[in-house]
Amino acid sequence: MTQRSLVETRHVAEDEDGMRLDRWFRTHYAQVPHGRLEKLLRTGQVRVDGGRAKANTRLEAGQSIRVPPLPDAPPPPGSPKPLSKADRAFLKSITLYEDDDLLILNKPSGIAVQGGTKTVQHIDRLLEGLGDRPETRPRLVHRLDRDTSGVLVVAKRRGVAAKLGRAFQTRSVRKIYWALVHGVPKPPQGKIDAALVKATTPDGDRVRKARPGEQDKAQSAVTHYAVIDRAAQQVALMSLKPVTGRQHQLRAHMAILGHPILGDTKYPSEAELPEGIERRLHLHARRIAFPHPSGEGVVDVTAPLPPHLEAAFAAFGFSPKGGDLDGDAELCGISCG
Repeated sequence: MTQRSLVETRHVAEDEDGMRLDRWFRTHYAQVPHGRLEKLLRTGQVRVDGGRAKANTRLEAGQSIRVPPLPDAPPPPGSPKPLSKADRAFLKSITLYEDDDLLILNKPSGIAVQGGTKTVQHIDRLLEGLGDRPETRPRLVHRLDRDTSGVLVVAKRRGVAAKLGRAFQTRSVRKIYWALVHGVPKPPQGKIDAALVKATTPDGDRVRKARPGEQDKAQSAVTHYAVIDRAAQQVALMSLKPVTGRQHQLRAHMAILGHPILGDTKYPSEAELPEGIERRLHLHARRIAFPHPSGEGVVDVTAPLPPHLEAAFAAFGFSPKGGDLDGDAELCGISCG
């Protein structure tokens, strides 16, 4: 196996925000054993933003990673396993938009974006089957939590993925999420500016509001919110616009505001779930807009509601047509047409 002779500087993509450094290496340099990575870290050959780091360091979008000379990756394996007719039919059923560069999906709630322990069915596995070779398969540009539904952007080629990654990093992408929350926030419109830190608990990773003195490990997080509709004082339909893209940001921010999202088991409310409402996360990536990577025009896509949110809307008398406010026509910072 040959070895690269040059030091590389790579940058963390927005969809890699919150990823552990060792997992980032497994993604980009799968040929490097974990033991070798640990040695590189101990000797300071791998650095994050110029400083030493550990395998469990959580990365932030935009950070630079110094990568020393490493063995070249082995030749790619054979062609990916082709998709079954059922898999292709499923992908077609959730496709909202497609052109030569992009594939935009309406991810169902309950399906993971990427694989993990005991996770066999996930969006990334389906994408692998769309390419003739590993290097030509479509690539995820960002992520949604397993239980969050809605718009998911996929790049069909590596170069397109790089352009979209830069768009996310420079915040040229505008996103609107819809959520049903316990109670009604006051004031009905505002900004949540609350830095977040990781908090590992027995039932998995969470985030919480940073405390004084935790600035070094905190990640800045900003969300704009607005109440679209309400059912008395019991439940509110919210429009959420994240400025940053931190793990669990919207879920944590609504809990910090005192109005957790219905069905959220990681950031739960003390209030009971309203009668007849399904015990699932009521958070939906409703709309996304960004300049097309070709430089021609703007992509502006809206995702229909999943069944459990449709049922909740009907139960509370909310209209799925009433939440796209006039101001959202300038969602992408330029005219969306």
